[in-house]
Amino acid sequence: MKNWMKCSIAAALAAAALISGGCGGQSGDASGKIKIGVVQIVQHGSLDEANRGFVDALKERGYGPDKVEIEQENAQGDQSNLKTIVSRFKAEKPKLICAIATPAAQAAANEIKDIPIVGTAITDYTSAKLVQNDERPGGNVTGVSDFAAIDAQMELAAKLIPQAKHVGLIYCSSEVNSEVQANQMKDYCKKHGLAVEERTVNNVNDIQQVAESLIGKVDYIYVPTDNTLASSIPTLMKITDANKIPVIVGADIMAKDGALAALSVDYYRLGKQTGELAADILDGKVKPETSPIQHQKDYTIVINKQDAEILGLTIPEEIAKKANMV
Repeated sequence: MKNWMKCSIAAALAAAALISGGCGGQSGDASGKIKIGVVQIVQHGSLDEANRGFVDALKERGYGPDKVEIEQENAQGDQSNLKTIVSRFKAEKPKLICAIATPAAQAAANEIKDIPIVGTAITDYTSAKLVQNDERPGGNVTGVSDFAAIDAQMELAAKLIPQAKHVGLIYCSSEVNSEVQANQMKDYCKKHGLAVEERTVNNVNDIQQVAESLIGKVDYIYVPTDNTLASSIPTLMKITDANKIPVIVGADIMAKDGALAALSVDYYRLGKQTGELAADILDGKVKPETSPIQHQKDYTIVINKQDAEILGLTIPEEIAKKANMV
């Protein structure tokens, strides 16, 4: 479960300054290096890219392998693993924790109150009860949101599948971030006269059965930025491709893994933005409690050419021109 990456600061004096600029009594290791803990809920492309961007941004800001020690932990989708990881971080007192995805951030925030926690790949910090509000978090948690405009995603779907009248919706019932997006998607469909067939899963083992339950009932399926679904997109695609059902997703990696299309934030850039924020906290420039939740302003359209061919769909030229065709 552990993967260590080494890092340090410019000098011992800088380390002392960082201690005074943080949220509590965290300390580095005996070598004088800063310790940073990273907890990721599960391994899948979007979260891996955010993780990579976070580490790269820290390096660019002077917190590279020779100056900082980063402890990488992945819970592999297991809540008991999450609790174990967070408990150890609480005892070890790293200078800062990066929590990747909503469940990881919730586990860390519930247990740890005196160490700065920077979140990434989290849709709605307020709904997840991580902050008081996005403008002024008010505690030891801040971060960067991966929220992409649901209306824009649905409008992309309307251009790709203009004849659609019935839309399938699949997400994990235990992921707050997914529920937020699902509610917004349903609001959009209600306003635009689209009927929604809603299905939820508890874990990856439910995906096949849920997908099969939508065969013959929907014109396409929408999947938000859901960690459970994102980790098993190929399982979903086996059912949908065989039955010529397009799948529109909320994350670029999910389209690269087989879904027809996504309108998404760039998760590597998201991670870099998170790393910049973390570096600002380590430098003492900002504090989590007063640092607003950040968002990306630009979105990327990703179209899976192979899936379009499987489905027999022609991508409109206006979309193909501005999309990343994979």
